[in-house]
Amino acid sequence: MLLEQIINGITLGSIYAIVALGFTLVFGVLGILNMAHGEIFMIGAFIGVLVTSVLGLPLWVAFLSAVIVTAILGYLLERIALRPLRGKQGVSHLAPLISTIGVSILLENLSHHLFGAGNHPFRHSFAQIQIQVGSITIYLVQILIFAISITLMVVLSYWLAKTKAGKALRATAENLETASLLGVNTKRTITTTVILASALGGIAGILVGMAFNSVNPQMGLSMGLKGLAIIILGGMGNVKGAMVGGLLLGLSETMIVAYGDSGYRDAVAFIAIIFILLIRPQGIFGNKTAEAGR
Repeated sequence: MLLEQIINGITLGSIYAIVALGFTLVFGVLGILNMAHGEIFMIGAFIGVLVTSVLGLPLWVAFLSAVIVTAILGYLLERIALRPLRGKQGVSHLAPLISTIGVSILLENLSHHLFGAGNHPFRHSFAQIQIQVGSITIYLVQILIFAISITLMVVLSYWLAKTKAGKALRATAENLETASLLGVNTKRTITTTVILASALGGIAGILVGMAFNSVNPQMGLSMGLKGLAIIILGGMGNVKGAMVGGLLLGLSETMIVAYGDSGYRDAVAFIAIIFILLIRPQGIFGNKTAEAGR
């Protein structure tokens, strides 16, 4: 039924939106595309498998463990792969991007070594709980995923707009040097941003495992590229745009699979990139001009 497909699309889009929130945070502050974000997301998913399926611990422990591990990975990424390049004379503006690509390859190969190739089942009884509304079946995990994505967007928007740390982050994103002169600890702000973005990736990884009941080492690349498509679609560095872009992409993919050819599912994201760049290069919620004061 159409309504069930819409629910499936919203569920998938909500996961994409959480991944894109991490992308857009890092881009908004550092002005770089963190291509390791997809692999950090993948590590979070595997932490969920280890905690729930192997160790048999509760789901909340899996969420907590994934957030902690991915936050640590985010700290290491910023400290080792990004910070040494920032502000260094003669460093190409592409160097941070290449550095994150290197980290993504390292994490994918490490996951192959630790977990092995192929799909790994994510078994949890919560994923099987369902609600019947007439002829429509809604899984409780679908409601949870949508609720978490909306909550994260609202909390993140409030944090950026109203809190001292959020204002420091926005000042750093606007102009790194000026923010530093005004007393903002820009190093700490940047590190916090990368850690927060990585933790969001860990949460998304657990949700993907619950939604699809399996994870694999290759899932990070696909999710990372789709996250890139979403922030272009919604507007680079825009939290609301990440949410809307994720939902649009999730719904588009689901409708393609349900009523078209499933072989074109992954192509939707990149067709969307081309279309948006041609019609509205700044994205749905993006500004027409952007100052690179970093």
